[in-house]
Amino acid sequence: MSAAAEKSAKSSQLRKELLTADADFGWRVLGLLNLFRLAIAAALLIGVFAIDEPRLVGDIRPELAWRALIVMLAVGCVEMWCLHRRRPPVERQAPFLFAADLAVVVALVHASGGLSNGLGGLLVVSIGALGLLVPPRLAFLFAAVASLALLAERGYSHLSGEAATDQYVAVALLGIVLFLISAVVVLVGRRIVETEALAEQRGVDLRNLVQLNDYIIQHLRESIVVVDGEDRVRLINASALKHLGADGRTDDMPLRTLSFELAERLRAWRNREPPAEANRPFHSADGTTLVQAHFATLGAGRSGGVAIFLEDTSLIAERVQQMKLAALGRLSASIAHEIRNPIGAMSHASQLLAESESISDADRRLTEIIRMNASRVSQIVESVLSLSRKDHTRPERLMLVEWIRSFVQEFIETQELYEGSVSLMPDSVDVEIEMDPTHLHQIVWNLCENAVKYASATAGAIAVELTCGVVETSGRPFLEVADRGPGVDPAHVDEIFEPFFSGQPGGTGLGLYVCRELCERNGATLRYSPRPGGGSQFRIVFADPNRWRATAGADVG
Repeated sequence: MSAAAEKSAKSSQLRKELLTADADFGWRVLGLLNLFRLAIAAALLIGVFAIDEPRLVGDIRPELAWRALIVMLAVGCVEMWCLHRRRPPVERQAPFLFAADLAVVVALVHASGGLSNGLGGLLVVSIGALGLLVPPRLAFLFAAVASLALLAERGYSHLSGEAATDQYVAVALLGIVLFLISAVVVLVGRRIVETEALAEQRGVDLRNLVQLNDYIIQHLRESIVVVDGEDRVRLINASALKHLGADGRTDDMPLRTLSFELAERLRAWRNREPPAEANRPFHSADGTTLVQAHFATLGAGRSGGVAIFLEDTSLIAERVQQMKLAALGRLSASIAHEIRNPIGAMSHASQLLAESESISDADRRLTEIIRMNASRVSQIVESVLSLSRKDHTRPERLMLVEWIRSFVQEFIETQELYEGSVSLMPDSVDVEIEMDPTHLHQIVWNLCENAVKYASATAGAIAVELTCGVVETSGRPFLEVADRGPGVDPAHVDEIFEPFFSGQPGGTGLGLYVCRELCERNGATLRYSPRPGGGSQFRIVFADPNRWRATAGADVG
């Protein structure tokens, strides 16, 4: 085999491989060529019947012209069916389509008396398009056959006396154009197909990359929200959906609709307000965690797109709490040995001294102060020791409404309060919880005791209201303790759960801290919020019932 033949064979093989790799390319070429065929046939057919002088085609034989155009329309309709079925293959259709186009154009040229009306140019389009789909040799063969057919038509017309001899030059020029078109198609066709295949491959790679990015973003533990310059959500992953309590349908949603708190922090960041405002944590939709937002620009300036990273501060808080507990553990050991016994002795001595008949009333008052403060120090010691022991929880299944009714009755009788001062709200929903009943009793007792103590300092009757129900966004049960007291100073809201912080004189500063620690040991959370209309409300959000039911089912299995 010669070098030229081997090169031609390799070129043909490459063309077949590229057409196979990108099957849509050949069908798109045939589809565009067929649209051209149908449009030209319809336009010329209308011209044959609508325009008498001067005729567009068919000056000599109009009947032959319109019949040829009808055949051209029929070929176009049949090709539409083939394109729809994608049968037979492109390589097999090309010779038949060329033969049909050549026959129609030769008939039109003969019916019109020659090439003066430019009908021969239709073959340029047909050969140029089909040349992309066939081997180079076949493309040149199409050009040769078309030139010979036009030359034969001119020879027949000349011998029959229907045409002048000067049109042989036009036929020769058209033949040269056809060969040039075939040569250009052979040269650039390979590059066109390669470029098409490369573009398709890049498109596949890009789609795969987009899917991979989307998968990675959706399965990141970090929460990500992307907004545009108008604060509309463009991208959000599953972790962020959980924090913000969305149901997944957030495309083009205003961020303020999705989360008012996050939108306010984004506004503060865009306006370059103090970092303390933009970075201030907020509660997640189900109220179980604190979320802190971090912002990063996507482009120039803060007015454009922004990537928002939502950080769950519970892990950091847990590490901090572990450090605090370790410090409290070391402190409690020292307190137990160095303070507890002397305080007990002081309290006992003051009690004995107060029983003496020889002291005055003023001295007896001083002994009472000693005893009260000794009792307070003992209470602090007991609170610290209870935290340092880290007792294991003993969770039980409880129906919350029944438990609250029993607790309210016990609390009113022990505190000697009037009936109705502490009550269960009638709109409460009975839910089942799983928690250590001893811990729950200590938490709720402490919250109610604080509510009664601080509410008694304000005008009006004491009114502590307990409400239980289910958080809509997460399905977790909750218990809320609300009062109409003075509330918490907004400047101290972030500090009320810190150990040894007290907003009132005489307090130990450990009550709320112990309550929160006991909640966390049982998989619950404790949060504070100001009550509309004045007062405070503390909400205990218990562990997810679906999780502990699933765990129980797994244990049984």
